Amino acid sequence: MLLLARSRRCSPGSSRRLARAPLCGERFFHLRATGGGARGVFDAVPFLDHRQCSELLRARAAAGDHYGCASLLREMLGRGLRPDRFALAAAVKSASTLHDHGGAVLGRCLHGLAVRAGYAYGAAVAKAIMDMYGRFGALGDARLVFDEMHCSDVVCWNILITASSRAGLFEDVLCLFRTMLASDVEESMPTSITMAVVLPVCAKLMVLRTGRSIHGYVVKTGLEFDTLCGNALISMYAKCGGSRAMDDAHMAFSTVCCKDVVSWNSIIAGYSEKGLFEEALALFGQMISEECLPNSSTLANVLPIFSLVEHGRYYGKEVHGFMVRHGFQMDIAVSNALMAHYSKVCEIRAVESIFESMKMRDIVTWNTVIAGYAMNGYPTRALELFHGLLSTGMAPDSVSLISLLAACSQVGDVRVGLRIHGYIFRHPELQETSLMNALVSFYSQCDMFDAALRAFIAIQNKNTISWNAILSACANSEQYIELFFRLINEMWLDGTQWDLVTILNVIRVCTFCGIKMVQEAHGYYLRVGYVGEVSVANAILDAYAKCGYPHDADKLFRNLEGRNTVTENTMISCYLKNNRVEDAEMTFNQMAEKDMTTWNLMIRLYAQNDMCDQAFSLFHELQSEGLNPDTISITNILMACIHLSSVQLVRQCHGYMLRASLEDIHLEGALLDAYSKCGNITNAYNLFQVSPHKDLVTFTAMIGAYAMHGMAEKAVELFSQMLALDIKPDHIVLTAVLSACSHAGLVDAGLKIFKSIRKICRVELTEEHCACMVDLFARGGRLQDAYSFAMDMPPQVVNANAWSSLLGACRVHGEVRISKLAADRLFSMEVEDVGNYVIVSNIYAADEKWDGVEHVRKLMKSNNMRKPAGCSWIEVEKTRHLFIASDVKHQDRSSIYDMLGSLYQQIGDTQVQNMI
Repeated sequence: MLLLARSRRCSPGSSRRLARAPLCGERFFHLRATGGGARGVFDAVPFLDHRQCSELLRARAAAGDHYGCASLLREMLGRGLRPDRFALAAAVKSASTLHDHGGAVLGRCLHGLAVRAGYAYGAAVAKAIMDMYGRFGALGDARLVFDEMHCSDVVCWNILITASSRAGLFEDVLCLFRTMLASDVEESMPTSITMAVVLPVCAKLMVLRTGRSIHGYVVKTGLEFDTLCGNALISMYAKCGGSRAMDDAHMAFSTVCCKDVVSWNSIIAGYSEKGLFEEALALFGQMISEECLPNSSTLANVLPIFSLVEHGRYYGKEVHGFMVRHGFQMDIAVSNALMAHYSKVCEIRAVESIFESMKMRDIVTWNTVIAGYAMNGYPTRALELFHGLLSTGMAPDSVSLISLLAACSQVGDVRVGLRIHGYIFRHPELQETSLMNALVSFYSQCDMFDAALRAFIAIQNKNTISWNAILSACANSEQYIELFFRLINEMWLDGTQWDLVTILNVIRVCTFCGIKMVQEAHGYYLRVGYVGEVSVANAILDAYAKCGYPHDADKLFRNLEGRNTVTENTMISCYLKNNRVEDAEMTFNQMAEKDMTTWNLMIRLYAQNDMCDQAFSLFHELQSEGLNPDTISITNILMACIHLSSVQLVRQCHGYMLRASLEDIHLEGALLDAYSKCGNITNAYNLFQVSPHKDLVTFTAMIGAYAMHGMAEKAVELFSQMLALDIKPDHIVLTAVLSACSHAGLVDAGLKIFKSIRKICRVELTEEHCACMVDLFARGGRLQDAYSFAMDMPPQVVNANAWSSLLGACRVHGEVRISKLAADRLFSMEVEDVGNYVIVSNIYAADEKWDGVEHVRKLMKSNNMRKPAGCSWIEVEKTRHLFIASDVKHQDRSSIYDMLGSLYQQIGDTQVQNMI
C-alpha cells in the first residue's frame, strides 16, 4: 500500500490519484499513546466538533505531548473529524520529534493526509513537512516539497539550508545560500537566522574568504547589529582564522548592540583556542564588570585557562566560590572542568572533595579524577579509582584506559597493562589511534620494546604521535639505533610530517652516535632554521653535555637569543654533569625566573660535590620562595644527609614525605638507602616492610643495605624472595648481592649467583660483577683462584677495582708473587689512586724487600702523590664533629686529648697487669 504521496512535478491528476488512495493511517495509528489517551477525552466530552479537536491537537503539540497528539489524531479520523491545516501542521511537527519511535513513518502518512485534504500546498503545512523531512535526513523529499511551493519565502530557504547543514552537506549549504541571494526576491532575502546557519558552515569548511564576503553582505544589510548574527560572526572568525582573525572577531563583537552571554562566550572561547589566554581572561573580567552573569559554558571555557596563566590557581578558587554561590556545582560539565583545573595546579585534595560531593557523575567525571591522580604522581589511587568506576557498571572508554595506562607505567605494573591490552583487543571499538599510541608508550616505559613494536604495527591509522611513540622507544637505548633510522625512513616514505618531537628524538639518537653526529644534526637544523625553536636548541645543548663537550654547549648557550627557563636549566644540568659549580652558580644567579627543576638541579650539584651547607641553605631558600619540595628535592637533599651521616636529618625528610603524601617508589628507595648509609638498618628494614608495592628499586635498596651492614645471609635470602616474586634483577641488584657475599666470605653462594647472571637472569656481565667475584675469592684466601678468574674474564670487564681488591687481599695474606702481578696490571690501568701504591709499598715492607719499597715511593714522588689524611666524624645531639689526623683545631681538643691520654694510661696499666 502506498504510504507517501510525494509532491512531485507532475500533473494534477497524480495528486488526485493519491487523494483517492486509502488513508494510510493504519500503521502509525498503532503507535503507543501516552499522557492520558485521546479516548478518555472523547468519552468525557462526546460532542466535540472538528474545531475543538483541532484546538486540542494544537495544544497537545505545543505542550510536547507528541504521543498524545498522534493518539488524538487517530480518534479524530476514526470519528470522521478532519483537523484544520494548522492542527495538521502541529501534528507534523510532533511527528518530526519522534525520530526513534516511528516518527518517519508517521510523518509520511501525515504528508499523504495533507495531500488528500488539500493542505499540502499551504505555507504552514508545507513548511512543517519540509522541516520534518529535513530532520529525518530525507533531503530529497524536502527539496521536492520546496520546489512545488508556489512562493518560497525566507523561512522555507532557512529550513532547507538548516537541513543540509544538519546532514553535513556543507557545500550544498553554500550553494543554496548563493541561489537564495540570486533569486532577488525580497521575501527570500537572508535573515539573521540564515547567517546563524551559514557562518558556522564557513568555519567548518575553513573558508575565511567566503566568511568575509558574507560579513560584507551583513554590513550592507544592517544585520551586523543583530545579536544572533553578530554571535555567528564572532564564532566564525574565532574558529576559521588564525590569531590575526581574532581582530575581526573582536570588531564583530564590538559591533553587537545587545551582547548576551553567548556573545561573551564566543569571543572568550576564540581567544582561548588561539592561546591568547591573557586576552581571554581580560574579557572574562570585563564580562563580570558589565554584569553579564556567566553560564555553565562560560565557566567551562575559562577554567582550562587558569592553569596556564600566572596566579591561575587563585582565579580558580574565585570561580569555585562563584559556582557555589550561584548553584553551578550541580552542573556536571562545570564540576568536571573545575576538577580538571585543580588537577593541573596540583591540588588533588580539592579534586577529591568535589568528586565526593557530586551526586551525579558521568564517565568524564571519573576520567578527570583518574587522570588527575596519574598526572600528580598518585598512580596507586588512580588504579583504585578505576576499580570504583567498574563497580558502578559504567563501561570505561578510551580516555579512561589512556589515563590508566599512564598510571601503570608510573608504578611499572605490567600485569594490569597487559590486562588492559587484552580488554582493548576484545573490544574493537576501542582500538582508536590515541589509545593504541598510549599502549605503545606504556610498553616503552616498562622496557618492553618488543611489545611496544607489536602494538605500533597493529595501529591501523598511524599518525605523527604513533611514529613519535615508537621512535621515542627506540631512542631510549643504543641497541635500537639501526631500527630507529629504518623507522624514520619509513615515516618519511609514509608521508607523515615530522614535528618537534620527531626532531628531538633524532637529536637524542645522535647523542648515542657521538659528537660528530651531534655536530651534523646541529648543522642541519641551523640550515633548515629549526634551532630558532628553543626546545631544539635545548636538546642540542643537552647532547653536547652528554657527549662530554661542555665548552661547545657553553658556546651555543652564550649565542642563543631566545632563552627560557628550560634552556638555563639545561645548561645548569650540563655544568652538573661536569661538576662546574661556579658556572652553574653564575647561571642560577642570573636567571630571571626559576622553576622547581632549577632549584632541584642546584641542590643536587651542591650535594654531589659535598657542599652540604650550601645544599641545605638552598633547600630552605626554596621553601621561603613559597615552593613545596617535591620527590626530586627530597631525593637530592637525602644525598646531603648521607654525606653528613645524619640520621636526624633523614628522619626529618621522612616526616615531610609522610605529611606531603609524596608517594614515589624511587624516593622510598632513596630514603631506605639513606637510613642504611647513616647506620640505621632497623628503620631501613621497617620502611621496606611497610612499602605496599615492592619493586626492583626497593629490593635493590634493601639488599644493598644488608650488604653494607655485613648481613650477607639476609641479603641472599631477600634476593631469593625477589626472584620468587618474578621480579627480574638488573646489574645493580646483582652487584649488591655479590658484594654482600664477598664481604661475608660466602664464596659458594656468590659463585652460584654469578653463574646464574647470564643463564637465569639474562643480564650481561659488567665490570662491577667481575670485581665482586675477584674480591669474593680474595677475601676467602683463594688468591690463585681470584687471579685466574681475573685473567679468564674478557679484558673489557676486568677493571682497576678487581685488581685493587686482589692487591689488598695479597697484603692481608702476605702474598708477594701475586701482588706483583696484580700491581703490574693495576698500574698499567690506573696511576691516580695513591692507595694502591701504599698497599704495594706495605707488602714489600712486610717481606723486607726495601728496594721495592724505595721504587714505589719514587713512583709516588714522580707522580706527585700524597696519601690524604684520615678523617672521621660523629653526630652528638644533632651536632656533627669532624676529626682529621694531626688536626688540632677542634674546640674541645684539650679535653679530648686528656681523655685519650687517660685511656692510653689505663690500657698500659692493664697490659702490665696481664704480663705479671
